[in-house]
Amino acid sequence: MRPRIGVTSVFVNDQAKALAFYTEKLGFVLKTDVPVGDARWLTVVGPGEPDGVELLLEPDGHPAAKAFTAALVEDGIPATTFMVDDVVAAHRELEGQGVMFTQPPTPMGPTTAAVFDDTVGNLIMLASRN
Repeated sequence: MRPRIGVTSVFVNDQAKALAFYTEKLGFVLKTDVPVGDARWLTVVGPGEPDGVELLLEPDGHPAAKAFTAALVEDGIPATTFMVDDVVAAHRELEGQGVMFTQPPTPMGPTTAAVFDDTVGNLIMLASRN
């Protein structure tokens, strides 16, 4: 058996707002949008990676999800990390678009990382290898 990651998720407090942020600000591309009750199975993929790992923008409707994401944010812990070629350039570009960072690009051993607020309940880390 050789498992691989097909779908991973972040809890979001507003799927429509999340889709707009993740596509318009971060450049992800809509992959799947299927109604599921009051919510949607809503995934995005990296640009140029239509068959790549899907990021599920998962509703935080379960009380445990709300508590979990709130605790992570309160402690300054990112929900996930996205790799970029140049975190300093990505920080400059996103900050220019009004994205709020809680940590500027900071060298961390073999990587440089920055952390931003995704506007839908999460802190997200951007990292690039040095």
